[in-house]
Amino acid sequence: MRVGLGAQAPALSQSSLIRSFAGCRLVHQPFAARAPLLRLRPMATAAEWPEESMGERLRLHNLSPQPGSRKARNRKGRGYGAGQGGSAGFGMRGQKSRSGSGMRPGFEGGQTPLYRRLPKLKGIAGGMGAGLPDYVIFNVGPVPLPPDMEVSLQTLCSARIINPSGREARLPLKILGNGKLTEPRTYRAAAFSESARASIEAAGGQAIIEPQKTKWRRGAAAWAKAAGEAAGTAPKQRKSRAVKKKEAKAGAS
Repeated sequence: MRVGLGAQAPALSQSSLIRSFAGCRLVHQPFAARAPLLRLRPMATAAEWPEESMGERLRLHNLSPQPGSRKARNRKGRGYGAGQGGSAGFGMRGQKSRSGSGMRPGFEGGQTPLYRRLPKLKGIAGGMGAGLPDYVIFNVGPVPLPPDMEVSLQTLCSARIINPSGREARLPLKILGNGKLTEPRTYRAAAFSESARASIEAAGGQAIIEPQKTKWRRGAAAWAKAAGEAAGTAPKQRKSRAVKKKEAKAGAS
């Protein structure tokens, strides 16, 4: 006989509980022999999946947004013939119901817009030329070039060691000293840093500055003429045709 306590059993004292089990044989079963209280159905494999439910599974071809998450576009009409009434989807009055191109981007109705309320940024963030690079940078060090070939912008580009593009393709070369030079080499660039020049000369090489095209400035010719006259090397002025004709007439008479 097996005895078990139900959920609705009355509360008994310890002595009465012991007397109630008198003459009974209590049987204990191991945990493996007991029936589990909750049975979980194993996950079905692809082979066991029923054919009728294969179309209901989520796949890339049957994904769709939730109903109501995307609002249908309200196509505006162009008069009574569109079947949308007199406003034709534009609403009653207001700037958005008028014809024309509407408001430009950044316009805030006449008040000071945000892009004018914020301060200007300095350097490259604000589009200023002071923040843009002026040179193509290259550091001293081992270069995969023949020992007798000088290191210049042309040789570095032809060997595909550097590949300046865009605006940098028109910039000159500058040598920096962030490296270790162990062999004598000749460098030709528009500018050298002090550490780069010291490293090149310490290794027995040469640092040749390549002259660049001077930027035209208003009054530069007058300044050069004044400087040449002060040094006694002013360029010879070319005579116009009218001056030459006057001199020729004066000489003939």
